[in-house]
This record gives sequence, C-alpha cells and structure tokens, in this order.
Amino acid sequence: MTTPRRTLVTGGNRGIGRAIADRLVADGHSVVVTSRSGDPVDGLEVVACEITDAASVDAAFTTAEEILGGPVEVLVANAGVTNDQLLMRMSEDDFTSVLDTNLTGAFRCVRRASTGMVKKRFGRIVLVSSVVGLYGSPGQVNYAASKSGLVGMARSITRELGGRGITANVVAPGFVETDMTAELPEKTQDEYRGAIPAKRFAQPEEVAGAVAFLASDDAAYVSGAVLPVDGGLGMGH
Repeated sequence: MTTPRRTLVTGGNRGIGRAIADRLVADGHSVVVTSRSGDPVDGLEVVACEITDAASVDAAFTTAEEILGGPVEVLVANAGVTNDQLLMRMSEDDFTSVLDTNLTGAFRCVRRASTGMVKKRFGRIVLVSSVVGLYGSPGQVNYAASKSGLVGMARSITRELGGRGITANVVAPGFVETDMTAELPEKTQDEYRGAIPAKRFAQPEEVAGAVAFLASDDAAYVSGAVLPVDGGLGMGH
C-alpha cells in the first residue's frame, strides 16, 4: 500500500538514483530529482543542485517544492562520490571532500526537508549508504567513514523526530550493476562476485525496491533501521 507523496531524490539522474526515481514514479509518487548539472532526463523532473553548497540545496528544494506543489514528504539522499586512495597516500582534502558530499551533503538535505516534515507531522527520510560503511574496504577510509556516518544520522533523527511521524532509515547496497562497476577489470569483478554469497551483483532495481518499501505506508513503524541489499556480503555488519 502506497499513498502518493511529494518526493525528492538527490543524484537521481543516473545509476541507482535513476532506478530509485523510476520506481517511485511507478508507485505513484510525484518525484523531482537533483543533479549537479540540472540537465534534462527523460520522464523525470530535474533541478540543479550542488550538494556541497547549502544555498544551492535550499534553492533546489524551493524549486522542487514549486514543481511538486508543496513541501517534500519523502527525501531519498542518494547523491555521493568516491575518491579512493590508500590511507598513507590520502590527503586531508581527499578525505574531507568525500565527507562533505556524502555525509554533510545528506545533512544539508535532511535539515532543509525537516522543516516541512515537522509542520506536516509526516516524513520519510531514506539515506543511501553502502555495505562498505559497516564492512570496511581498503583504500576507502573516506568513503566508508562517510557512509557509516549516515547510520548514526538516521538513528539520531529517529530519536529526535520519531514522535512527529517522521521515519529515517538507511539502505546499504553492496555491489550493483552500474556503469561504474562495469569499468572495473574483469578479474576484479570476478573476485568481488566470489565474496558475495549470492554470487552476483545487484540490479539497480533491487536497491530501488528496498527504498520504495521504506518510503511506503507499510514501513510506517520502521525507523532507525539499516536495510542491506548486498546478496549476503555484509552478514549483519
């Protein structure tokens, strides 16, 4: 069961974000997606947003609310970047720039969305993390730190705003069939598949299904949860 909601998906112009946006549209929601460029995407309303700039986030929400006809009711914070480097070679900027997008960027969006959600006494916040956030990965200290931080964020939001009809949850995908994954050497892909109990990568639509559940009426009593979509790779981490 799904009540149509006004929805914003950050980084929803391609990959996992696009699959999430398409699924939410199919479920009957009104959806706007953000991208850095704001370039058109077939079948979706797109607004430009630089997630590392609070003024840009505010402007994107304002435009999205005009398109949607009211405050955002469902926020999917999906926008993210990687900048992999071994710890001893990782510069401070390598670290902080990834956190500024993946973690602080999500904070900027959640803070902006929360005002309307509190007034309405309803909200669904879904933060897209990664199995790496809890499982760890060499060369990804920055990325893992940013993605694990989303868990603490969701659980703190749950304790702070849970009494206002607002839920905050995390979806933690494992390896997903995307353009980025396809660029990996075949040997590396085979090694990754070998470590996954399901012996395959996820399809973007499988991640989208988990997000759609958390945005639905059926998940009204689910909050502060981490929902892995990783074929068993994380095993409860």
